[in-house]
Amino acid sequence: MASRSRHSSPQLLPQLLASALGAGVDQVARLPAVPVTGIAQDHRRVKPGDVFVARIGARFDAHDYLDEVIGAGAVAVVGSKRELAGDTTLAVPYLFVPDDRLALARLSASFHGHPSQQLRVAGVTGTDGKTTVSYLLHHLLGGFVSSGLLSTAGVRIGERTLPGEGRFTTPEASEVQALLRDFVDGGCTHAVVETSSHALAMHRVTGTEYDVAVWTNLTPEHLDFHGSFEEYREAKLGLIRAAPAAVLNADDPEYETFRRAAPGRVVSYGLGQEAQVRAVGMEEQQAGLRFEVLWEDERVTVEAPLVGEFNVYNVLAALASARLLLPEGSGTGLAQLAGRLRDFPGVPGRMQLVQASPFKVIVDFAHTGPALEKVLQVLRPGTPGRIILVVGAAGERDPGKRGPLGRAAARGADLLYFTEEDHRSEPIEEILRQLQQAALEAGAAPEAVHLVADRSDAIAAALAQARAGDTVLLAGKGHEATLERGDRSLPWNEVEEARKHLT
Repeated sequence: MASRSRHSSPQLLPQLLASALGAGVDQVARLPAVPVTGIAQDHRRVKPGDVFVARIGARFDAHDYLDEVIGAGAVAVVGSKRELAGDTTLAVPYLFVPDDRLALARLSASFHGHPSQQLRVAGVTGTDGKTTVSYLLHHLLGGFVSSGLLSTAGVRIGERTLPGEGRFTTPEASEVQALLRDFVDGGCTHAVVETSSHALAMHRVTGTEYDVAVWTNLTPEHLDFHGSFEEYREAKLGLIRAAPAAVLNADDPEYETFRRAAPGRVVSYGLGQEAQVRAVGMEEQQAGLRFEVLWEDERVTVEAPLVGEFNVYNVLAALASARLLLPEGSGTGLAQLAGRLRDFPGVPGRMQLVQASPFKVIVDFAHTGPALEKVLQVLRPGTPGRIILVVGAAGERDPGKRGPLGRAAARGADLLYFTEEDHRSEPIEEILRQLQQAALEAGAAPEAVHLVADRSDAIAAALAQARAGDTVLLAGKGHEATLERGDRSLPWNEVEEARKHLT
């Protein structure tokens, strides 16, 4: 995604800065009445007419590139260096702000006309399940209204996927507001925004007005960034406080903390008796999950092409959120929403069920030892036969992650195919040898471990070995659209690769 945002109806610089940042009359009076055609925070992407927000990050200071920015046509610079506010050597005005990230968010929202005010917006946060809940909710809404989706696994307007790199769970504020404007201009009435703790702490979603906040769960994560579990939790709570309605996981130990933070209506979900939206009678069948959902006086049977008990929680969260977002009396009761789940296509590369029978084929993004171990633990109870695993480890990355990955593979799978996963310029043979060694040390039988350098060949070999009742897990690539092999970046689609070898 480009680190800039544009608008078809330029605003004048004084009015934009006054409305977005509250710039005083004396400051605005000195500004030239030039049209603003974009907001940029990446010096490499500045275009004529942009306001450039010079952010100071952990490694880079955008002020080092002001000559380049001004030369590219920026009409003003906004930043947190007070001494530059009256600098007459700069060819354009410099407006001082105490918080450059907050300024970027407010400028972007104002520049794009506060698009979230024209949408019904759901924000989805939590340690695990954000992406799946976001996709489920977007799918449910799509049966009744036009909705946009902003997620780490993709951006969509209705069923149309927009191009984008998707490097962050939530992109920078300039992209968030530009995409919300695209949703509005594309005819959407609703939006689902996957909202990370980083986004909340770094003002990437400031200026987005939420109607429903969805929280999935909370376990320690990203503590290197937040500093402590308490600060991590506080970032997540920011979303709950920002919305008039909240959908919360009643079975999570942190539920009461999140419930107390909610300023308005709370709908709880879970498996326990106290949950308002509750699942009972779960069965994991060959084609996916089957269970009943109880909510007030409604009781419906849900069938969804998903695996694992954790996805029951994700379905409950999506169902409850959809009910809150859709208009009352629109024929969108629990039964109608549940009916939409039968044709849910899955989340690209996230426990995505490619084939249900005679053996299951699942694509997942798990590419670390702990993530792979968790996925294999989920798959084992629902697999009457063997688990056949295809996985690799990235080259030119921390080699210390290869041992845990190989050991997790050995402990959780019956037949192992170690293969490439973006080995780049590092010799693939050495990466595979390290994975093999770790697997053998963890107890894998030598005859169960296969080294196949070409990923397509490895997938074909694994599928050829599968029998009825087995599960084939293709792990590591997930939704990624490229495969880094040597100095080449090859187009890649793991799901389509599997389907090619299944036909």
